[in-house]
Amino acid sequence: MFRGKAAYLSKLTQNINLKSVDLNSNKLDGSTPPGVFIGQFGYPKVYVGPMLTTLQENCELLDLPELWLQQSRTSKEIVSFRLNLIRGKVLSNVKDLNNKFVNKLQEIALAKKSVYSEAEFKSKPRGFCLHEEFQPFGPSAELQRFEIGNVKWQKDLQKAYYDRDLLAAEAVKQLYSKGVFFSQIQKALSVGAFGLGKNRKLVPTRWAITAVDDILGKWLLEDVKQNPIIDNYLVFEFSALNNYFAVLLMPTLWQYENFEAFIKILGNEVLIYGDWEPWTGRKEYSEQGGCYYSIRFAIAEYLKAINRQAGAIVLREAYPGYIPLGVWAIRESVRSALKQTPKEFHDLRSAIAYISSKLRLPISEFINRSVLLKTASQQTKLCKFFSLV
Repeated sequence: MFRGKAAYLSKLTQNINLKSVDLNSNKLDGSTPPGVFIGQFGYPKVYVGPMLTTLQENCELLDLPELWLQQSRTSKEIVSFRLNLIRGKVLSNVKDLNNKFVNKLQEIALAKKSVYSEAEFKSKPRGFCLHEEFQPFGPSAELQRFEIGNVKWQKDLQKAYYDRDLLAAEAVKQLYSKGVFFSQIQKALSVGAFGLGKNRKLVPTRWAITAVDDILGKWLLEDVKQNPIIDNYLVFEFSALNNYFAVLLMPTLWQYENFEAFIKILGNEVLIYGDWEPWTGRKEYSEQGGCYYSIRFAIAEYLKAINRQAGAIVLREAYPGYIPLGVWAIRESVRSALKQTPKEFHDLRSAIAYISSKLRLPISEFINRSVLLKTASQQTKLCKFFSLV
């Protein structure tokens, strides 16, 4: 029916009828949250530009996805305010960091708060964009002129920007350790604000999101893999944005499997996509796309915080009304799940039985596709053996 998850979600977004902000003219006098977007089509020559709103100030929330679930925002609310963002764009080579327009984007990405902006478009902005990887936004058009007001940079981002001997991956780790929001780190990476001076370049927004998830996830797992294994099976749950998440942590060495089920969203379809990795990790890019890495990061973050090691299986069901909002929604949902008090079980059978009682699909639909659930009991015995060596 659909050739992969990406094709399915593309079809899903095409069937969603939404209305974005209607700009009365080709000019805009407002601000940026701050927000930027770097495209990927045509790489290395891509469309780059700011995300703009007619609001004059206090619009930071429009581009801080870390806060949206904390404020219990619904899918409709998120889409509604995100479609008020207008994407301005200019064609640029990713290595051209010396032109004035790209310098303005860097100013925006490193800003501490919203930035006053004036824009004149070549034509009236039109359309909107929904995608599985990045946040929705409203109409777009090429820019004729773009000006910004005075900008005050976030101090930690500023320090990383001026350190031209600091590797980009190290900058990402340091900023995360200092408590800088994931979305702020990703935006700065996308505008070429990190890395060795001679190697800096623009990074498409979609790639930058996954890069930060991947860098942080692998880095945290280096420590997690040295920690003692948890004692029992733990089940964490969270429901939001027409999704249900069950996170099963098992008393095994690190291993990870993620499943996504899309249930009757377009019609009568039931589609399940999954991927996994052993203790040694994976080399190939996951067919699930960015959500695989965002979930892995969230779980690694939790295990690092409690100084323990575990195997992890995540089961997600998406229900009618589901709208792709970007992988931030997956990352923050799993983070939210792991903040809840878990259900604790002494054996895998009991944990699976509990999860089964909360799912709409039969648990067998997941077990039949799973690598880790079929071998979990053997892995547990093996880990107990190693813990005695």
